[in-house]
Amino acid sequence: MKGGLVVISQENQQVMLVEQDKEDEEHFPVLQHDQKLEAEVETEKQLPVERILQDWEEEGITDDPVRMYLHEIGQVPLLTPEEEYELAMRVYRGKQAREELEAAEREGRELDPETREELERLVAEGDKAKDQLAKANLRLVVSVAKRYIGRGMSFSDLIQEGNLGLLRAVDKFNPTLGYKFSTYATWWIRQAINRAIADQARTIRIPVHMVETINRLIRTQRRLTQELGREPTSEELALEMGYLEPEEREQIEEMQARGDPLDPLLRRKLKRAAAKVQQVLRIAEEPISLETSVGEENDSSLLDFVKDDSMPAPGDAASYMLLREQLREVLKVLSDREREVLELRFGLKDGRYYTLEEVGRIFGVTRERIRQIEAKALRKLRHPQRSHKLRDYLS
Repeated sequence: MKGGLVVISQENQQVMLVEQDKEDEEHFPVLQHDQKLEAEVETEKQLPVERILQDWEEEGITDDPVRMYLHEIGQVPLLTPEEEYELAMRVYRGKQAREELEAAEREGRELDPETREELERLVAEGDKAKDQLAKANLRLVVSVAKRYIGRGMSFSDLIQEGNLGLLRAVDKFNPTLGYKFSTYATWWIRQAINRAIADQARTIRIPVHMVETINRLIRTQRRLTQELGREPTSEELALEMGYLEPEEREQIEEMQARGDPLDPLLRRKLKRAAAKVQQVLRIAEEPISLETSVGEENDSSLLDFVKDDSMPAPGDAASYMLLREQLREVLKVLSDREREVLELRFGLKDGRYYTLEEVGRIFGVTRERIRQIEAKALRKLRHPQRSHKLRDYLS
């Protein structure tokens, strides 16, 4: 079966497949058919613009550019179901006519003038109907986009992305299947907004199907918080999210209601489901910038309080400085050549440990001669009068 967005009705298990474009490479989520959402957006679409703006003010939505945009699209008359169906059929026939013209050109077939003229007329009518159908449903996009405020994108950007989903729905809707256009379009609008949030709103990109899972978990978390009067546990969220089989969930709820302990198998399954919830919640967490201000004066950032493991502790740094000074003092008893050989051999010059062969090439002598110079220099340093100065640093 061709890939696509699958919409499932919980009431009658009706399935609607929204075709997936070739360029849509990501997996589409399986979305529950939300009759409540569809009823709400359909009702809002029918409301006068003044009433919608009044509701927005009560909800604290005061985006002036969006209010101006709503006034503008509010001038477009709404369609009756019959008008919507007729426009959708024109779009559908125009799409078929365009495909026929493209196929004829691709295959080198000559169409008679009457057929070509009729197909071109259908294409033109389809393009005009597509524009009318899209404009008449712009308020549907606003109604859906409003439900995604606070997800990391501005309201106007959400509407813009939703409009792209609406155009995709207009282009792909098949009115012969018997579905309402608003039902079909709502899912394309949601899919477009979800994808935009996944791509743009987060510092770390999350796949579209995971964004939908996160959104569903957050909605479930809010609902349970209201019902229980407290934050739900991971186990309670797992039961509500459907991470267990229905029979297993029923068994667990019955045993919990009776106060009976869960048997080991059910306990393990519930624990795994709860771990899945915790994993989704971790993915949902936004990273915090190290530039985030800290304190009332905002004169410090988180970066100021992050330990730098590459830096030595103050005590170690002081000891290292003293050791270098003692080494310089001790090495003064050596000749220039002896001191330079030891510095190269033990990395005291640039941190690199040179081999006998490499040091020999630098001085133009054999590796055996360098070994002799090194041994002589070390014997001098091992003298008790000199070595005791460095012994304290060996610990």
